[in-house]
Formats: sequence, C-alpha cells, structure tokens
Amino acid sequence: MPELDLKRRGLLLILSSPSGAGKSTLTRNLVREDRGIKLSISVTTRHRRPSEIDGIHYHFLPQETDFIEMRDRGDLLEWAEVHGNFYGTPRKPVEQALARGEDMMFDIDWQGTRQIVEKMRKDVVSVFVLPPSMSELRARLERRAEDAPEVIARRLRNAREEIAQWESYDYVLVNDDLDRTFGELKAILAAERLRRERQIDLSSFVPALLAEEA
Repeated sequence: MPELDLKRRGLLLILSSPSGAGKSTLTRNLVREDRGIKLSISVTTRHRRPSEIDGIHYHFLPQETDFIEMRDRGDLLEWAEVHGNFYGTPRKPVEQALARGEDMMFDIDWQGTRQIVEKMRKDVVSVFVLPPSMSELRARLERRAEDAPEVIARRLRNAREEIAQWESYDYVLVNDDLDRTFGELKAILAAERLRRERQIDLSSFVPALLAEEA
C-alpha cells in the first residue's frame, strides 16, 4: 500500500528564554536535525557578535532608521526593543511558509511572542525555556565571554522580568540537561504536527474513507 501523504498547515514554533538559558542552542540543534522546520531570521539593530554571521543568525541592519521604516510599512509580523536594541520578524517569509505547509521556528522574546500569538494564535506553538537556577544563568553568560560585565549584569536584571512571563506559554522546559531538554522539544514538535486542526486533507480523506466498501 502506498504511503499516505496528507497535507497539513505549517506551524510556528516559538522558543523564548532569558539570555543564557539555552534557546539559541536548542533552536540551532532542532533546525539542523529536522529538515522539516526552518528558522525565521530576525532583523536587528544590535551589533553583530564575533561568532555571528549576517543572514544566518540575524539580518543586522546598519541603521536604526531602516528598522523603523520596515515597522511603519507593516513589513514586520512582530517587533520589540530588547536590551536597548530593536528586533523584528519579517512578515512575508512566514506567510509564504505557512501557505506551503512548512514549519517555521522563532528564537524571540516574550514581547514578540505575544504579538504573533495575537495575530496567528491557531498557528503558534510557544515554548519557554527556564534555567535551572539564576547562578547557573550567570555562569553561562560569563562562559560565553561575548558580552561586557555591564551587559551581563543588565541581562541578569532583565531575566527576572522575562521569566515572569512563563505562564503565557503553551509549554515550559527547564534546561538543566541539554540533551534531555532537546528530546522534550522534539516530542512537542512531533505531537503538535499531528494535531487534528492542522491536517488539511482530513476533511476530504475521512468522508472518502467512510464511503469505501470494507
């Protein structure tokens, strides 16, 4: 018997966490392992870190005015100001992916998540990643060795506000072990892909199934 190929609508998988809790690593690992999901590349006015590549990690805008023009034209699905910098998600690639039945992954903060949920709730699966402790969060930021001490201190202060948003997410993972947390994230994605309301072809498949002779 040939394998069934039932079409479904794509989903938007959102990961949020305070800086250093592990969402970027989880995001990269999932996109690398699962070819069925693509990373939504945000635009930002933040300066590029030494380890980052323009067009891979972010689209780095040279001028803040470039971002403001995109926002005012309605070209951003969501946007936020975080740690004194602007971040946003271009609208067009997301809409095109959903129309093709593809999944998109987002590495964004709670402010951006709220905006996308307000506009596209049925398409969103939101996951918040918590650190096992605040001391471990500090240690991870320091081990990264990419931010000045004052930037790390600011990120730790802001982390408490970010963590306070955990109840607005569909799923919450405590990242005390990266491999285990990654496995849990994959399980969430697998289950959400099978949700009945995302299976577009079921509305025609089931009546045809019932009409068949046994």
